[in-house]
Amino acid sequence: MKPTLVILAAGLGSRYGGLKQMDKFGPSGETIIEYSIYDAIRAGFGKVVFVIRESMEADLKETIIKKIEGKIETACAFQKLDDLPEGFSVPEGREKPWGTAHAILAARNEVHESFAVINADDFYGQDSYKVMADYFQTSNTVGNECAMVGFELKKTVTEHGTVSRGVCSMDNNSFLVDIVERTKISKNGNTFFYEEGDVQFPLTGNEPVSMNFWGFQANAMDKLNEDFKVFLSEKINVPKSEFFIPWAVNQWINSGESKARVLSGKSKWFGVTYQEDKEFVKKSLTELIGTGKYSANLWG
Repeated sequence: MKPTLVILAAGLGSRYGGLKQMDKFGPSGETIIEYSIYDAIRAGFGKVVFVIRESMEADLKETIIKKIEGKIETACAFQKLDDLPEGFSVPEGREKPWGTAHAILAARNEVHESFAVINADDFYGQDSYKVMADYFQTSNTVGNECAMVGFELKKTVTEHGTVSRGVCSMDNNSFLVDIVERTKISKNGNTFFYEEGDVQFPLTGNEPVSMNFWGFQANAMDKLNEDFKVFLSEKINVPKSEFFIPWAVNQWINSGESKARVLSGKSKWFGVTYQEDKEFVKKSLTELIGTGKYSANLWG
């Protein structure tokens, strides 16, 4: 059975100043999502599930889904603040949904096979989808191993502000030992650091980081649901708490329930966090088109 691609596209794009998921970067008006789907189709994925807010559905269908009809199966899933396990309710004052792992759970009724998860606003490159598809084909695991495409930190930051990255530690067999979500990483020249409170901590820039390109077996949905209950029991009343994918994966690793293999992402990564990143992304796509990796009209 072909794997499914789950695209996390429910974000508001507050730092970007608009819906970057729907913004056009390619020469024929392509979104970053379209390049992701194109690469996934080439790698052998059979379905794409968009995790969005309900208010985005009409625009998504008009901007993206109608272009790929007949090329890959599609479905939409809605991330909702009140989509909580039985026994939990939204605390007063909570406005945002519960993070990336909660977004995956929004797709649980549409995913019945191995699946990869990506961000809508990140360009991961053809090789990233190929190494993940190869992993699914060669892996004999049934729920007790997952995978992550890793990138070097220095290749994933922007000149225009702070970024969030899952900073990884690995063993000698390329299995994840630990992943820590750093929400304020930035650079100054060739110096990298992250902030906690008013304190800056140095980074080398060579650290492997997660860009939220994950691969899971089908029954990971059940595991995530149980972890979500644990998370809510501990942090439901913390106003800005988020159920991040790295938090859940760390639970699996620390309990011995699962291993996480780190796959090497050799393709060029780029993404849009800030409006100032847009021209760099457009230039990068133009360069890739010039090398023949993509056509000037992606679906033409």
